[in-house]
Amino acid sequence: MRMSDPDFWNSPDTAKAVSQEATKLKEEVQGHDDLVNEAADLSELYDLAAEDEDTSFTGEIERQYYRLVKELEKREVLLLLSGEYDSCNAIMAFHAGAGGTEAQDWTQMIVRMYSRWAEQHGYTIRMIDYQPGDEAGTKSCAFTVEGENAYGYLKSEKGVHRLVRISPFDTNGRRHTSFTAVDVMPELPDDAEVEINMDDVRVDYFRASGAGGQHVNKTSSAVRMTHIPTGIVVQCQNERSQIQNREMCMKYLRAKLFELEEEKKEKLRAELTGTQQSIEWGSQIRSYVFHPYNLVKDHRTGVETSNIQSVMDGNIDMFIEGYLQFLKNRRTGHKEEI
Repeated sequence: MRMSDPDFWNSPDTAKAVSQEATKLKEEVQGHDDLVNEAADLSELYDLAAEDEDTSFTGEIERQYYRLVKELEKREVLLLLSGEYDSCNAIMAFHAGAGGTEAQDWTQMIVRMYSRWAEQHGYTIRMIDYQPGDEAGTKSCAFTVEGENAYGYLKSEKGVHRLVRISPFDTNGRRHTSFTAVDVMPELPDDAEVEINMDDVRVDYFRASGAGGQHVNKTSSAVRMTHIPTGIVVQCQNERSQIQNREMCMKYLRAKLFELEEEKKEKLRAELTGTQQSIEWGSQIRSYVFHPYNLVKDHRTGVETSNIQSVMDGNIDMFIEGYLQFLKNRRTGHKEEI
């Protein structure tokens, strides 16, 4: 084993990564063993109750059975998180589409939805940048979702989200369609192969306008980075110091450049296989219809629900799990509809 090698700890970063991976694998094996043992105990309890024709255990057996089924389903989903960076934190960015206040209000609703989802699953949100709407809502926003497998789950949410509703900002009560673009990238580990030549990056400093206390407007603590060859622009203004903002901005830029390379690879694969998978603004992945009926539908997987309020409160696991299963079926060539 690598950890028993006398020179193992000579490279602290590598040793830490290997140790974390070993701990993760140990926990997965232990969790599997626990599940098998609990299932065996439940089977034995059922057999004893059936043999003695004792119905007093019926309620307890049913409770344990459904708990085990739920745990098994959870572990099946975890098995779908096999991507290289699925275990990483996620960086999410939101941009309101055309439509002014209506689109910006929709963006704020989407940001709240993911914030609630993260809270429910024990993840931590760390704000990177926030631009409020002109009159209401959110013009743009970026934050990290920190916790194990955050990117693996949230990668399904990348794309355009479409809202149809009677606008509360329209005095004539007309129906409006709004769009918000959601971008999802992994927060890459330090050893990820993403090279950045700082000669190609223009760094600007400015006074922050976001959260963080009264100090934000006193110094030029906010950081904006422009990658000149690609035109990618990222900024961070929500940390308490210029150094922290610069560090977070660099992570954001690395993630954006990684995403760009992945999109190039995906485009090449599509050309070679003869498939077209648009990543343009108009390629909505999900529709949220508030009027004339209630429906949230994922256009890639067909997963849908009429319980809009639950979805907007962050209960989006059905869409995430449906997409992970969709990816698995696509990789294996499985044609069965979800």
